[in-house]
Formats: sequence, C-alpha cells, structure tokens
Amino acid sequence: MPLTPAQIVHRIEYDPHGVERLATRNLTRVIEIVEPDPTWPEQFQEVKARIKAALGDTALAISHVGSTSVTDLPAKAIIDIDLTVGDILDEDSYVGPLQSAGFIFLFRERGWHQHRFFGLDREPTPVNLHVFGPDCPEVERHRIFREWLVDHPEERERYAEIKRISAMQSREAGETVMDYNNRKEKVLQEILDNAFRALGYIE
Repeated sequence: MPLTPAQIVHRIEYDPHGVERLATRNLTRVIEIVEPDPTWPEQFQEVKARIKAALGDTALAISHVGSTSVTDLPAKAIIDIDLTVGDILDEDSYVGPLQSAGFIFLFRERGWHQHRFFGLDREPTPVNLHVFGPDCPEVERHRIFREWLVDHPEERERYAEIKRISAMQSREAGETVMDYNNRKEKVLQEILDNAFRALGYIE
C-alpha cells in the first residue's frame, strides 16, 4: 500500500533505550567531513552487488543514501545504504547471508520502523547498512532528502556548512557520532520540511 504524506512526514524521536545492541565495530576514525570523492557511487555499486549476491530476491531494493549519495556534497567517508527486505521480522532470511558476506549485525531498533543496522568495515570506505521492511516512511524520507539536495545547490551548501560546523564542535567536545547528528538535526529537518512543502505534504 502506498505511503501517505502524513506517514512520510511523521517523525519518530530517537530513543537510546530502544537500541538493542548486538555487537560493536572497531571504527576509530574521528568525526571529519571530507570533500566529495568521485568514487563513492562506484563503491556503492560494488557493495550493492555484494548484497544482491548474498540475498538474491530477498533484497527488494538497495539504495545509496546519505551524504555520499549526493554529488558535490562533503561528507563523512562512510557509505550509507538502505536495504528493503520482504519481511523485516524474518531475520533468518537476511541476517545469516549478510554476515556471510562480511557484514556485522550491530543492533536492532524495534521502535523505529523495526530498523536493523549492519556495518561493513571495508577499505577505503566503511559501510552503514540500514535494513527496513516494505513501505517504510524512513526510506522514502531518505529518497526525498537526497533528491532535494541534488536539485537545490543552495540547500546542499547550507547542509554542507552545518555538517562542517557540527563535526568541528563535536571533535572539540569529544562527542560521539550521535551527538554530531543531533547538532545538525535542526537544519536537516528544516531542509527536509522545505522539500515536503514543495511536494504539498505540509503547509
């Protein structure tokens, strides 16, 4: 069933107590925003092929999201991918195959779209793999945000600036990536609301 605008614009607030951590990863990189790497799209295609080979038809959609998916946008050097599977609760259908392909099952967030999060610590660029079920509003939000930044250079530059400022402040304060995300969340949401407004989803 297609998502409604109300479903797409509705935000579920992050609940740190809702994270069921299963493993940790050994990423020691500082929070740093780097200039766009023209190989990021190609690297995504390589990882996409790995996921598709592991899951076959279980993978309904594999999308490059986040800042490395936007041409000319500075970013943390981590490739974010949204994977849609037919049944997010049927972990047997995707967890084992992804682990065999080198992914680490890091945590579940049952209260946030039944999100499952995996990491792939590859070189030269690590991967964050976000697994969702069909018709997930967050996947659609990611698509809308990416396309809006691609089509609106002034919004892209605004987002790049808050990313740089937030990364610098988080480094100086010794903060985590989640703290960095929180620092830029207000501007991110304002940009996303502009996209929603243009689509007629909000006034």
